[in-house]
Amino acid sequence: MAKKLISNVKLGVFVLAGLLFLVILLYMIGKNRNMFGSNFVLKARFENIQGLVSGNNVKFAGIQAGTVRKINIINDTLIEVTMVIEKRLSKVIHKNAVASIGTEGLVGNKVVNITPSKHPAPFAEENDILPVRKAVNTDEILETLYHTNSDVAKIAAGLKVTVDKINNSSALWSLLSDESIPNNIRASVATIRATTGKTLKIANDLDELIAGVNAGEGSLGTILKDSALANNLNEAVLKISKLGEEGDSVATAMKQLIHGIQDDVSNGKGTVNAVLKDSLIVKKIASSLDNIQKGTDGFNSNMEALKHNFLFRGYFKKLEKQKRKFHGNTH
Repeated sequence: MAKKLISNVKLGVFVLAGLLFLVILLYMIGKNRNMFGSNFVLKARFENIQGLVSGNNVKFAGIQAGTVRKINIINDTLIEVTMVIEKRLSKVIHKNAVASIGTEGLVGNKVVNITPSKHPAPFAEENDILPVRKAVNTDEILETLYHTNSDVAKIAAGLKVTVDKINNSSALWSLLSDESIPNNIRASVATIRATTGKTLKIANDLDELIAGVNAGEGSLGTILKDSALANNLNEAVLKISKLGEEGDSVATAMKQLIHGIQDDVSNGKGTVNAVLKDSLIVKKIASSLDNIQKGTDGFNSNMEALKHNFLFRGYFKKLEKQKRKFHGNTH
């Protein structure tokens, strides 16, 4: 009787220990699934959950944060995932944290990854809907790889055809085997180098010339930089122009004198008529008038040449503008 009682006690203790172990195991499993303990709910809406099911893990920055409680189909393009998150993470997860669907390892279960955002935002609260990022779809990757492989196959086929044509091209091989081509290339390169050296030397000379002109060296630099010389040139041009005007006045006076003499000769008046009757005096006067006319023509030619000279061209244009302005004001 006593032995039977001891056996029953042992059996009862064993059963109680097994039940206690089962309860502890269920508690641990439930705690891992957030069935027990403090937690809060967050949501995310995806277009495609890619095989995610209730009970899958939720990770925050790679740390186990909770589980997927349920999945609701809102419409044909939107699926809402409800996640149970440990309460201790409520002071870590912000409203702008991004949710995405990933995989545990290469071929593991689907998980929801919550990635922190770099921008500041308030902490997430109960039933907040987190923004989502479209996950990489394995089917899309495989389809892209299929198209890529097809393109690579086409490229390889084209390369094979090109290589076959190169191998069968006698002209190309004869060109490659021509030993004179490297020598010609070397000569061309040497010529190019020599030309480049000459061009560089010309450029340096031009730089030195421009620098000398800017520094006022040489005739051109002196002309461009020396203000006193410029003033002297302006004065010379003014004097030449004045001489030209005086020459025109002298020619006009001579013309009037000649007309007067011709009139006296025609009318037979005064001493002019008597002088002109002397053939020797007439020849001298005619020679003098011819010399005067030639001098006037030469002077006019010189003035015209000065007008086209690059040193005096601007000055004469300035005088012409002043004349036009003066005549415009007088009219």
